[in-house]
Amino acid sequence: MTNSELRTAVRGPVLLPGEEGFEQAARPWSLTVAQPVAAVVEALDADDVAALVRYARGAGLTVSAQPSGHGASGDVEGVILLRTGRLDEVEVHPGERIVRAGAGVKWERVQAEASRHGLTGLTGSAPGVSVTGYTLGGGLGWFARRYGFAADSVRAFDVVDADGGRARVTAGSDPDLFWALCGGGGDFALVTAVEFDLYPAPAVYGGRIVWPGDRAADVLAAFGDVTASAPPELSVWTSLVRLPDAPPMVAVDAVHLGEAEEGRELLAAFDKIDGVLRDSRDALAVADLGQVTAEPVDPVPVLARTELLTGLDDEVSGALLAAPIDPLVGVQLRHLGGALARAGAGAGPSGPVAEPYLLYLFGLSLGPEVAAGVKARQEELVRSLGERVSGRKPYTFLSRADSAAAAFTAPVLARLREVKRARDPHNVFRANYSVAG
Repeated sequence: MTNSELRTAVRGPVLLPGEEGFEQAARPWSLTVAQPVAAVVEALDADDVAALVRYARGAGLTVSAQPSGHGASGDVEGVILLRTGRLDEVEVHPGERIVRAGAGVKWERVQAEASRHGLTGLTGSAPGVSVTGYTLGGGLGWFARRYGFAADSVRAFDVVDADGGRARVTAGSDPDLFWALCGGGGDFALVTAVEFDLYPAPAVYGGRIVWPGDRAADVLAAFGDVTASAPPELSVWTSLVRLPDAPPMVAVDAVHLGEAEEGRELLAAFDKIDGVLRDSRDALAVADLGQVTAEPVDPVPVLARTELLTGLDDEVSGALLAAPIDPLVGVQLRHLGGALARAGAGAGPSGPVAEPYLLYLFGLSLGPEVAAGVKARQEELVRSLGERVSGRKPYTFLSRADSAAAAFTAPVLARLREVKRARDPHNVFRANYSVAG
């Protein structure tokens, strides 16, 4: 590949190693991940994406799309990194409760538009994540307990196939490809737009409660009680938090798809715990859901690990509270269940999630010694939970030490690989976590 060949093939900006701006353009959201790509291309539109694919196919090269850089694995040596930020169209059809979003659109745009009509998409907690990347990974967010994975609400994908042809893919027009894209990642085609259902959200209530760290045992006990009987409209997460140069804290994040009064009643157990440092619970617009957790927008050197838990009891709580979480920044439990666990849920590769809780362990890589300590503490905590760790992980939560095999059952992984071989035999596409192994 030469500079002139690639720049002739596409109309959008092209950056090669050594050129000004290349390092920033190739940077993922997690600064712990290196991306040794051969080039970065910013497509102008879907036709430009198709032109890039035709070029890569003819040159024997591979393309990896990263709309926002979240979820990067670093498995991109020698590939062309595609940025789709200019594919930014959003079309809301409120009467049909449908939205069409280009591959560069982030959730904050969709939620802002949907909110005007009293509707919501199945967004996650971070508004800066791309809709397409999130959905291709399944999409596990605030309203998953009520409506399931975001991928389960997809109506259609606009794609570029491995030969550079454009197509609209639905469950009826191409069931195998549609199924694979609904949670199996981006190994099978390049998605240029996605069309999906919106849901009524006339009222939403939520926010964060924070206590000193010495209230952690009480908060975990209340968390267990609340989640044991929570309706699917309520999602509750709790976190042990150790920010740099700050004392230990414990927090609860909650979002209720319903009226504020009902939400307050469902969360009443937390009101009995004294010592509250901050309580931001209030009526929310769906456009403001990102304020609940206020996750970082700019790239950070995060090291994360996720596990699914088969239950929450005194032994699990005891293991999490047995020692300070340092050098981790956070140990978070997310309540799952609801629509995620129902038989027939997850019509795509994700399938139903039997595990009722997700454990998310994260720290900052502030040098090799700290990074080693973070990984060791994550391993220690997971090991202390024993058989309550199922071993399965949602695709959208995979991290660098994982492979796609951790997210799918053996039959599902085999089917995904069949679709990959049939649709992309020359490996023109590479997802962050490839099913090809």
